[in-house]
Amino acid sequence: MQWDLESFGDDEPDEATWMTGRLPGYTYASTSFPLKRPGSDDHGQPARFIIKVYDDDGQEEGSVELDGEVWPIEAASAGRAQIKLLVARQSDHIKDLWIQKLRTAKDGQLTAGNVLHLDGRDAESLAELFRNLSYVPITGEGTTRIDDALMKRIFADPNALAAYDLDPDVLRALIEMDATATDVVATAGRKAAVERFRRMLEDDSYFALEKSRLGVRGDEAVWQSFFEENPWILGAGLTSQLLTSWDDTRLEQVVAGYSIGGSGKRADALLRTAGIIRSMVFAEFKTDTTSLLQQNEYRPGCWGPSKELVGGVAQAQATIHAAVANIGSRIATLADDGSDVPGDWTYLFQPRSFLVVGSLGEFVGEDGGHHAGKIRSFELYRRNTAFPEIVTFDELLARAEWITNLS
Repeated sequence: MQWDLESFGDDEPDEATWMTGRLPGYTYASTSFPLKRPGSDDHGQPARFIIKVYDDDGQEEGSVELDGEVWPIEAASAGRAQIKLLVARQSDHIKDLWIQKLRTAKDGQLTAGNVLHLDGRDAESLAELFRNLSYVPITGEGTTRIDDALMKRIFADPNALAAYDLDPDVLRALIEMDATATDVVATAGRKAAVERFRRMLEDDSYFALEKSRLGVRGDEAVWQSFFEENPWILGAGLTSQLLTSWDDTRLEQVVAGYSIGGSGKRADALLRTAGIIRSMVFAEFKTDTTSLLQQNEYRPGCWGPSKELVGGVAQAQATIHAAVANIGSRIATLADDGSDVPGDWTYLFQPRSFLVVGSLGEFVGEDGGHHAGKIRSFELYRRNTAFPEIVTFDELLARAEWITNLS
């Protein structure tokens, strides 16, 4: 689709004049302006043009021989060319790409004519091609196919790159469709997430840095963000059943009426079991520093659950009650057009729920000894609390470590 350049902001100056005045050794960025593209997610968002010019010395007519076939190269005249990008919202979010050539019209006026225009996904694909070029082996007897999506994941993830150690032979195997490449990327990313999980639990200064980076106030929001980034930890770590996110966008969902979304009870994580028949699963997060027991004994050798733990249990139970009362016994999966997907239901027959809270380190003394009375009090409480099932942060970490060590 071709777009009128003037639709992106205020009147665009004569492009040929700008093109003539730009210098090849510089990259030019226009002033920012709101993108005018109704129907686009970026409509009204800040956008700008990024431009670079080149002086082309021209190309003589010739040919290249490949696999016994001669490919002609047409002659091209010398002149000035430029690449022009329209980026919006994020610095690497390319909305449009133009390759333009400075031409002389019949009336002698200079014009900037389009040689190529790519929009949206095609422009991003071309950018990916240039990013990947340095990793494509020049030598090779056979043809090579590159998995663009996999390459993008690898080069966006320093931990995945570390797993490959930038070894040319390994990267060549990857580019030539290494069957284990996807597993390597996933495993590297998960091991990095587990290490980050451990540091967040054990290093207060690191947790503070994460909190500052996210720009949030409460500690619960830090954990919410972490599990949003790594939903597999909940999916494989909470229970022996495999759990998947309710959708691919967010773990956190609002449960109301006969749908997910809108106003109603908010669940920190809404999941469902995987299998032919699927059931809804709820999870709530507190923090790893949340006290599990009261500070003082209720009776000799007996400690009551903390106010925060009791409150977390009550919150989870209220969310489940509201979901069952408002939604009923099952909810349909919706297609993109809002219609029900035939036979695709998620059931809510006494749905399972989890409360991730505190740490068992609370029951370890200064000298490393275990406080048996506190352990007994906590275990008896959680074993007799059927809904939600109580899991501590360190237990969830141990499960995640076990899973990644199996990889």
